[in-house]
Amino acid sequence: MDVRYTAEHEWVAVQGNLATVGITDYAQGVLGDVVFVQLPEVGASLAKGAVAGVVESVKAASDIFAPLTGTIVEVNSAAIGDPSLVNSDPTGAGWLFKIDMGDASELGLLLDENAYRQITS
Repeated sequence: MDVRYTAEHEWVAVQGNLATVGITDYAQGVLGDVVFVQLPEVGASLAKGAVAGVVESVKAASDIFAPLTGTIVEVNSAAIGDPSLVNSDPTGAGWLFKIDMGDASELGLLLDENAYRQITS
């Protein structure tokens, strides 16, 4: 599975034409205890960079952006019901949504692990 990152601290795991999106471990650490998650509706079409949802913590609210253009095919209802999953397992059970990519060439605009590590160190 190919994993990429955005400068806005989202991770994107790509399998075929499907991309699973969440916030990075770095982002959840900066936010602190996540208390609320708002995600896009299944079926919503989003352009790359559009606001897809919100993650609120005890410290701040942070917009979640669509890292790729596409259609939302699934949201993580477990993370909505238990926002602490975003803290305890941000790259696993705390994933946020899945998007059917409309333009796979946009993957080339995302950061690889080394490039992401450089902006967070």
